[in-house]
Parts: sequence; structure tokens; C-alpha cells
Amino acid sequence: MTLSTAWFPPIEFFAVLSKNPVVYIEACESYRKQTWRNRCRILTEGGPMDLRVPVLHDGERLIRNVRVDWREDWLRPVLYAIDTAYYSSPFFEYYRDELFALLERRRERLWDMNMDIIEFFCRKIGIAPKILPTTDFVLSLPEDCRWSIDPKKPSGYKCRPYWQVFRERFGFVDGLSVMDLLFNEGPESLGFLLAESQPVTQTVERVEQVEAVLDDVDEGVGR
Repeated sequence: MTLSTAWFPPIEFFAVLSKNPVVYIEACESYRKQTWRNRCRILTEGGPMDLRVPVLHDGERLIRNVRVDWREDWLRPVLYAIDTAYYSSPFFEYYRDELFALLERRRERLWDMNMDIIEFFCRKIGIAPKILPTTDFVLSLPEDCRWSIDPKKPSGYKCRPYWQVFRERFGFVDGLSVMDLLFNEGPESLGFLLAESQPVTQTVERVEQVEAVLDDVDEGVGR
């Protein structure tokens, strides 16, 4: 199985990682704009929102060598957007500091930052695929997901609906970064990656379970 690199990859990306013991990440392609390689999608109180990492346009096109543009103060608003969107999610506080510290490393290359993020979410979700960079560019491969996981293309993957902070406003929103799943479902995230899409009635049951847990936590804090 082969994937393109991605920044805070979508849930579909991690569904692939969870079901394959060995996965290749394309390291020999040319950088492509307006893809998940340097952007992600989160859910805010205003609806889905795309976050982006600016890259330097210095003539370097090989994805593994593309450099992050740290001349812009883009990290602060990104961290603020994540904080604002997920501060009330059930598990955000457990992952926030470690994740933000990882971003504060300010990696020079987009590839290295993306690998840091992918490895972080693999650890927290509880999967350990062997991830290898490709050594040559091949246009067409068996089990090739490099071109199908793309923000501009409809996806055939439908995540099993899970609890979301703004569910009452928007219903279940698919196609988001894996951070949305982890921050809302925590240790249960792997089950959603391994499962097929399920009926809305089961989503309602899951929402009720999560709300019951949150109520218990609130009552405990108030004691």
C-alpha cells in the first residue's frame, strides 16, 4: 500500500495505516499544491475549516525536500484554531501539550513535520505499521492511494460516525483530520478506523454514551 505524505492526515489515511502492516509513503514525487500534503480540515463552530502550512517557493519540487516557510507567523493562528475547535472535546486535554510541543519543534522540511505528526497519531491510536519512504517514483502501483485521498476528489471511504463537538449544529461531518476523531473518541479511535460505516442510529447511541461519561466527569469535578 502506498500513500502520499499528509499534514494532520484525514481519517481515511489512518484507516489505511490501521489495516496494513507495511505502508509506503511517496517520497519521490513533485510537490502538489492544494492537497493534504500541506493542509488539513477540522470542524469548528462555524463549520469545516481548512488549515494550511505555507511552503517556500524556492524552486525545490521534490516532496521530501520542500521547506516550510517560517517567515510567516502561521503557527500561532493554527494552534489557536485547534484550541478553539477542540477545547471542549472529551480527550483534547490529554493530547494537546505533547502535540503542540511537537509542532513547536519548527521542522525545516514539510516531510519531517508530516512524519512527526503521522507517528504521533499512530502511537496515540495504538497502531504500529512499518512506514517506509519510496525510493523511486512509479506512476502506477498496485494498492495505490496516492491520488485517491485528495480534498478535491469525492472519497469512497465513509467513516463510521462518531461523537463530534458540533454535532447538534452540523450533524456528522465526514472527511476531517484524524485529530477530530482522536480528540473526540480517544482510546476508542481504533475501533472506528477498523469498522465499516454504520447507521445513524448507532451514532446516536454512541453520542449518548459519550455524553453520559462527560456528565459523570462534570459531577466528579463539582464534588
